[in-house]
Amino acid sequence: MNKFAILCLDHDSVIVERLRHDLSQYATLFDIFCTDSLHEAEEAVAYLEQTQQQVALVICGNNHMQFKGVEFLIKLDRSEHTRDARKILLNDNLAIETIMSAVNEGRLDHCLAKPWRTKELLKVTTKELTTYLLNDPNSDWLSYSSILDQNRILKAHIDRKMSHYRAGFINDYHNVDDKALANQVIEALYEFFSDNDETRACRTYSTNHLLTKEGQPNRFLWFIAEGEVALYKTSEDNQQHEVIRYHSGHIVGGMSFVTGENSFSTAITLSKTKVIKLDRALFAKVMHTKSDLLPLFTNLLLRHFNRRLQGSIKTKLQLQQTLVSLESAHQQLIEREKMAVLGQLVAGVAHELNNPVAAILRGSDTLKKSVPHVLRSSLRPEQYQQGIKIMDQAMLNTPISTANARKAAKQIEYKVTDRNLAKKLVQLGLNDPNELDSYISSLGSDLKKTVQEWEHFYQTGNILRSINVCALRIADMVKSLKSYARQDEEATFSVDIHEGIEDTLVIFENRLKRHSVIKQYAKIPNITCQPIALQQVWTNLVSNALDALPDDNSGELIITTEFKPKEFPSSIVVTFHDNGHGIPDEIQNKIFELNYTTKSEGNFGLGIGLSVCQQIIKQHGGDIHVKSELGKYSKMLVVLPINTEQHIQNTNRFNEKISNHFINGNGQ
Repeated sequence: MNKFAILCLDHDSVIVERLRHDLSQYATLFDIFCTDSLHEAEEAVAYLEQTQQQVALVICGNNHMQFKGVEFLIKLDRSEHTRDARKILLNDNLAIETIMSAVNEGRLDHCLAKPWRTKELLKVTTKELTTYLLNDPNSDWLSYSSILDQNRILKAHIDRKMSHYRAGFINDYHNVDDKALANQVIEALYEFFSDNDETRACRTYSTNHLLTKEGQPNRFLWFIAEGEVALYKTSEDNQQHEVIRYHSGHIVGGMSFVTGENSFSTAITLSKTKVIKLDRALFAKVMHTKSDLLPLFTNLLLRHFNRRLQGSIKTKLQLQQTLVSLESAHQQLIEREKMAVLGQLVAGVAHELNNPVAAILRGSDTLKKSVPHVLRSSLRPEQYQQGIKIMDQAMLNTPISTANARKAAKQIEYKVTDRNLAKKLVQLGLNDPNELDSYISSLGSDLKKTVQEWEHFYQTGNILRSINVCALRIADMVKSLKSYARQDEEATFSVDIHEGIEDTLVIFENRLKRHSVIKQYAKIPNITCQPIALQQVWTNLVSNALDALPDDNSGELIITTEFKPKEFPSSIVVTFHDNGHGIPDEIQNKIFELNYTTKSEGNFGLGIGLSVCQQIIKQHGGDIHVKSELGKYSKMLVVLPINTEQHIQNTNRFNEKISNHFINGNGQ
């Protein structure tokens, strides 16, 4: 006796026998009852209820006058035992209203016209039996897949399994700790392989056994039952570093096994280690055979990945704190480097300041004597006005050289018959032949006395000019020192790069005056940058160039700027070219390394100058290159984009929000 039954009835015995014949393929799993009267059909229903067989399908003929099949189907709907049965009506009349009423009320599932085609009947029967079966959650659906709709049954079976799996995954394991969950998986695997372990999945490895190799394909998944395994990563200097250790209950090779990617790290046993080794085919076999193991394994694998992710996040947070500390230390190093430069330059700048200060003091003493002469001059008005004119010219004009003055004096000496007087006239700018003839004719014997008076006017103007030049010189030096010594602002500005270079040259003037400085400045647009940071770059490059120049005053420093509008992005190139001793090839790759210096002990330099330069330039989106030939020259080329503001902002934003970026796990 089968669990389910099919009931067929019609007033025509021929139709009943045909139904029995057409439905015979279902007889292996369904008991088929056929009757030709409503009374026998009711007795069959009573019998099925008594034997606790479920009525899965009722196929009923209908003749409005003789056999009221529709009413019988409606009556079945009132009984709890037959309410869920699927119902098919075989109709041979035009009782459309009754049929439509039954369909609309849900008491009729399908209607076939007599005579039917066997293929059509089987299609409808298979569909309705499958629907009934899938509404019974306690049935073994797969056992019916050979005679019913296999695709629907398999899909429903998978959905039910997945639903059960999801419910179990969420509800059954969240209160189980990692160790207990891992032990359940390991015990289930050992139980599976206890009778048959042809592939030697259960293994014991000795110390230093290689499980996975970084960057190599991995086809296996290892469950650690006992022992200890370490994971190693290779750094950029080709050194292996231990990153984590795994013990009993952990999984090795999980990420590469699941994703098919190469191993993220190298896994090596640190002691005698028992493992369960699965390849993909064996893993699939285990999970298919022991379906209850799938949610256990998935839970364990997700926890494994989650623990790694949590560890990675903690590491990233620690690295962030370390980064903040290193950034602070780095800024301190930069300031120390700046102060080291400044300390060496102060003595030279102080010496340079002495000269203009002394000149101002000497000039002021001279003014004390010359100004009273100017104010109390006994010159006639027109001669006094000429004196004022001489003073104005002395304040504006640069004094001529001694050689030129001597040459000009010789040309007019024959007119005044006095060499010293001729020199004074040249100094006063009165050596024009036409003007000189006018002075000689108008002043006569008073020419020498008048020139002596005019000398006070000239001396006053010349001293005022000298004081002004010296004051401007002092102001330039102070401005450059203040600009270099102050803290750099993170804000960006649009500036002329030449101004920063010129300020740098000012503070090095005491050393540069012994050498030749050639400036080949091109017409370039302003660039958006952090000018104080870049000034530190120019300072280091000029200082290094000066250190390399020869001591015999034959040094030459050429500073060149170029505009590259066709580059992407548009950029400028600043070149510092010296004719010093050059840089050996084997050192050129090291000069940008932190703490690398070629300076002798006690000399200026913390070994971070060029390293800091490179970092500042890269923060501006640029680059720095070195070209050198030993014994001949060195050339430092700095390339900077015209607009570095966006690059600087992106860099700062990244440093501030690094912890919010996607954090990669360190799994394999």
